[in-house]
Amino acid sequence: MNGIDNQLAELATMSPAQLRAEWRKAHKGRTMPAGLGRDLASRALAWRVQERISGGLTPATLRQLSRLAQQLENGGELDIAREVRLKPGTRLVRHWHGEPYTVLVLEDGFQFQDRHYRSLTPIAREITGAAWSGPRFFGLKGTTHA
Repeated sequence: MNGIDNQLAELATMSPAQLRAEWRKAHKGRTMPAGLGRDLASRALAWRVQERISGGLTPATLRQLSRLAQQLENGGELDIAREVRLKPGTRLVRHWHGEPYTVLVLEDGFQFQDRHYRSLTPIAREITGAAWSGPRFFGLKGTTHA
């Protein structure tokens, strides 16, 4: 077995007291939440081990989880509509006042008229001269809400 396999196997055999101690180490001194059973605690710690070795969630995923948590706190209803994910190399074409405008999706943003942009909104503003939502302007978000 390799190092991660050994660590995960060790977690499965720990006593509740050992799991609590391991939790404090993994979570910077914080105590394990009350009512967290042995099985769930060992799974959470296994996640931490794997996260430390392989890397954690992406910043975009963390933002999405934070947004969903805030929605739960504010009203209990979640807006989990699937977000459109654009792959690098995709070309977005929008006709505006009879003129076609093409945007290239990059790994780290968008390219429009040989310039780099972090989001679609400034591109939409440049094309229209008005404050538009970039995703809405390029047809990536609906115009109605349920």
